[in-house]
Amino acid sequence: MTPSFLIDPKNKSYKHQYANIYFTRLTLLRNAVEKRAKARWDGLQSEPLHVARVLDVIKSQLCWVIGTVYMDMPLKPNVLEDIGRDHSIPAPPPREKFYCDEDSVMLEDESGRIKLVGDRVSEEHLVTGVIIAALGMETPTGDFEVVDICTAGLAVFAEEDILGSDSMDVDMKYVHEYVAVVSGLSIGSPSPADAQIQMLVEYLTGEAGGPDDQQLASQITRLIIAGNSLSLAEYNEEGEDEKKPRKFGASAQAHFSPHPNLALSAHLHDLTSALPVHILPGEDDPSGIILPQQPFPRAMFGKAASFESFHCESNPAWIRVRCDETESSIPNEGQTSSSPSNHPHVTRSLLVTSGQPVLDMCKYLPTPPSSLVSITASTLRWRHVAPTAPDTLWCHPYRNRDPFVLRETPDIYLVGGMPQFGTELVASEDESDRAGRCCRIVLVPSFSQTGVLVLINLRTLEVQRVDFGVEGLSADGGEQQSSGDDGSAMAEG
Repeated sequence: MTPSFLIDPKNKSYKHQYANIYFTRLTLLRNAVEKRAKARWDGLQSEPLHVARVLDVIKSQLCWVIGTVYMDMPLKPNVLEDIGRDHSIPAPPPREKFYCDEDSVMLEDESGRIKLVGDRVSEEHLVTGVIIAALGMETPTGDFEVVDICTAGLAVFAEEDILGSDSMDVDMKYVHEYVAVVSGLSIGSPSPADAQIQMLVEYLTGEAGGPDDQQLASQITRLIIAGNSLSLAEYNEEGEDEKKPRKFGASAQAHFSPHPNLALSAHLHDLTSALPVHILPGEDDPSGIILPQQPFPRAMFGKAASFESFHCESNPAWIRVRCDETESSIPNEGQTSSSPSNHPHVTRSLLVTSGQPVLDMCKYLPTPPSSLVSITASTLRWRHVAPTAPDTLWCHPYRNRDPFVLRETPDIYLVGGMPQFGTELVASEDESDRAGRCCRIVLVPSFSQTGVLVLINLRTLEVQRVDFGVEGLSADGGEQQSSGDDGSAMAEG
């Protein structure tokens, strides 16, 4: 069963305390962390003791304990300070980073909290909300000196590894199938990428490009729009001018509404007539800001909503895609036949987000050495999509569940709303049935800024990028700057 981020009306309550999420998260991940920690540390000569609660650690004795990380950071936003500040003074702009030299790393559970110290703590690049096991001993000052840290590691993969099985039919050659991913169309922005978006639509519908481009486009089985399809409305001081008296006979300045949603709906109508489309809300879209963001109402997309191939998804969202077509390698009267086969079909699980959790975690860590790709990979090993929620990332106050916990590892992990493209294969670090299995991470940049469309091969997990641009113009409609990177490379991990 595909995990769901949908919130039904009877559970849509905001009266619960956010502490319930942390307790539930610790309960859900404790067994996985404990099992992996025992396998990692039980063979040590010093025979470390497992302590059930963080306040029960023993001074000068090697032990390990499981808890939730809390980052005590002076620069982190504080709601109490915001309420108590002088509102006659403009608020300072939001900080790009929260970290500083005065930060402290705490480990807490139901019993209390203890401070973690040592070089191993800083090497791990932790953020608030991560469930870990810490090996070390309590110092005379009451801190916990850490010598090693263990996380939950990758969860079981959602789908079977059909392609790696010995039962593959060597006489069958599979047709490559791609899923296309785009993010940040930002329709309605002051510098719109209308030309590039029109080129994108024509490419995906097979109306643009040469024979090679159309051949590749014909193998795209669906499109995923990972957030920020519409641009935030920008307000200026023009309203003040309207209040000023005008000279006799002077007409008021005309303000035209381009109706960005109508433009988006028209593009979606063209796309859904050619292939299935999944659209997720993002930070800039007209949707609730707290996670998980609920699907757009289908009615806002006009005629596109009448297609069964049009899907409004939550953010985050799980999508399962099945590869059906096979191509026989045995000629039949000079023709290559394409037809379904009795060979087991390949199903890929995709986890898609619009990028808010990764961007929020990036504020906790210096970059470099951390990067957006490494942070995204860490969420798989932590088994949690958004560990900083609800501390610095708004989310629904769940009472008895935490939907962001990863009970399964996806085959493909897509993160939209990123400043730049990136990809990596993440493999399990444990010797188990997951050995050899990998999750493909793909960071999808803003299309309005970069003009990048990402293609993922559903069978091989290889990644390609297709760049759209108009000579002399950048993707956001401004004048193009010269760069040493030609931007036309194919990215494959």
